Amino acid sequence: MELFGRLTALFAVGATGLAVISGAADWGTTHRVLAAVALPPLAALVIIAWISARRLLPGAVFALVTFGLAALLTTRSIHLAAASVAFAATVWVSAQAFRRGHKAVYGTVADYVELTKPRVMSLLLLTGAAATFVGAGGVPKASVFVLTMVGLALACGGSGALNHYLDRDIDPLMGDRTAARPVAAGRVSPESALEFGLALSALSWVLLDALVNLPTATLALAGNLFYVFVYTRWLKRSTPQNIVIGGAAGAVPPLVGYAGTAGHLGSAAIVMFLIVFIWTPPHFWALALMIKEHYAAANVPMLPVAKGDEETTRQIVRYSWVMLALTLVPVAFGVFGWVYGALALLLGAIFMVYAVKLRRNPIRERAVSLFHYSMLYLALLFVAMAIDAVVL
Repeated sequence: MELFGRLTALFAVGATGLAVISGAADWGTTHRVLAAVALPPLAALVIIAWISARRLLPGAVFALVTFGLAALLTTRSIHLAAASVAFAATVWVSAQAFRRGHKAVYGTVADYVELTKPRVMSLLLLTGAAATFVGAGGVPKASVFVLTMVGLALACGGSGALNHYLDRDIDPLMGDRTAARPVAAGRVSPESALEFGLALSALSWVLLDALVNLPTATLALAGNLFYVFVYTRWLKRSTPQNIVIGGAAGAVPPLVGYAGTAGHLGSAAIVMFLIVFIWTPPHFWALALMIKEHYAAANVPMLPVAKGDEETTRQIVRYSWVMLALTLVPVAFGVFGWVYGALALLLGAIFMVYAVKLRRNPIRERAVSLFHYSMLYLALLFVAMAIDAVVL
């Protein structure tokens, strides 16, 4: 596709995006004008694809048809959902339009599921889901809960796919686990992973903005961008403190969940963010101790590689004490009640036992035990928050 086609694709992205945003904001006549402006570049994109870039034709047709269908659907939520899908499809077509001289390798459905990092996503979604209960002060409205979780899942999946794209050079160096990833193994081309990640991220933002609220959409996008550009692209390869600062990305889902039902952020949301933020270093340092030779082979300066096992286990214990104290502070100030407080104390005490044992004898088996318990710990802690919001 030549310059005119690429410019048309970019204009289509901007026009459809504005149409969705104006619809979500209920701008009335302005929305209808913007929607009308979006149709010509979408139609032009189909024509250009037919003439000079047949590989883009299915996506361009899908975007046009879905956008046109949105105009016929009068129920607001369905109308905005269809327009959001059309926007994501337009982003995907636009990304493909800028591909130069690379043969697409698309892989299987299972490969694309793997690109979203479902194991990592599951814990992120759990913290976000628990936060919706806290934000609602009880059981959230079902439709808001589902839409918030779908939007959050798309954001997490999009950032996961973009992580696969950016780490394609070091994944083959870090053992069988990462070498078998779709992009690293060559089952999915880097360009396809990039386009997939961009489309999911775009769909997440417009869906959350259109069907939930703007703060939720903005927080999800901010977490996505921070993980991709600040952590993956910069911190991960430049400093042993990468996960300390980069942990902010994994702490965003509770903010998204809380804002999804409350419409804003409150003290409980900040507490949940800080807990995940402080939990992240001991969790990931335990993983780093397990596979430190892989990080060393890829020249990634994780703490065990840069400072050694002794310093790593010392930092794990220090952060674990801070985390335990932090989880109990909101009980003292009435942010959470006794149900949460009792479980936080019990779960935190067990975490400290694992951390201290690893400090005394930093063998791989104890790092594995702490790593696996840390995930269970965070999951149960956030479930306790949700229960606390419902029963008190």
